[in-house]
Parts: sequence; structure tokens; C-alpha cells
Amino acid sequence: MDTKPNIIVSFLRYNVVAVFATFVDFLVFVFLIEVINVWYIGATIIAAISGGIVAYFLNQNWVFMSKEGRLSKQAIKFFIVWGSSILLNTTGLYLIVENTQINEIISKIIVAVVVGLGFNFLMNKFYVFK
Repeated sequence: MDTKPNIIVSFLRYNVVAVFATFVDFLVFVFLIEVINVWYIGATIIAAISGGIVAYFLNQNWVFMSKEGRLSKQAIKFFIVWGSSILLNTTGLYLIVENTQINEIISKIIVAVVVGLGFNFLMNKFYVFK
């Protein structure tokens, strides 16, 4: 019997985890730029790493229930995808902030939604935790 959740259940759970990991990401981001006054690009990278660590463990153990195979290989795949996500988020944030009048926090929300739905779920479902 296959104990892994189907794609609909995975997608719903993934979004719960994504909201929580994004909350961690945004909390760290806002703290770094508003309280510590870190440059928004540096804050984006640090915040994304924080959210990524949370997301990895929750995705592995609850969303995709991926216990098969070597965890080190899976972790490497995850952090390749997450690194790509950080690059997409950082580049998108930079392009919006530097080319529009939209502030850093709103820009981060826009980019996070686009990258999260258009890249992260698909890569995690079909590449990392397949």
C-alpha cells in the first residue's frame, strides 16, 4: 500500500507549509531591514535560508512523506532547488524595487507568490521528493 499522499493532498499540505515557511522568511526579512537595518538583498538571502530550513523538514516529513532513498541526496536536491528559488526571489525583488516605486516588502510578497506557485511546488513534488 502506498502511504504517500496524492497530488491534491500534497498540494494542500505544501501550501500550509509554504505559508508557515514564508511567515518565517518574512519575519526574519522585516526584522533584518526594519530593526537591524540590513540591506534588503542581504536580508532576502538570510530570510530565505531561514524559511528554507523550516520548509525542508516539514516537506520531507509531512507534505511528501519522503523516507525512501538517501536523505543526503534528497537534501542536496532540495537545497539546489531552494538555492534556485533564492536566486529567483532575489533577482525578482531587485528588479521590482530598482525599477518601480513599489517598496521592498510589497515587492517581496509579489515575487514570493509567483516563485512559490510557479517554481517551488513543482520542483519539490517532481524532483526533490518524487
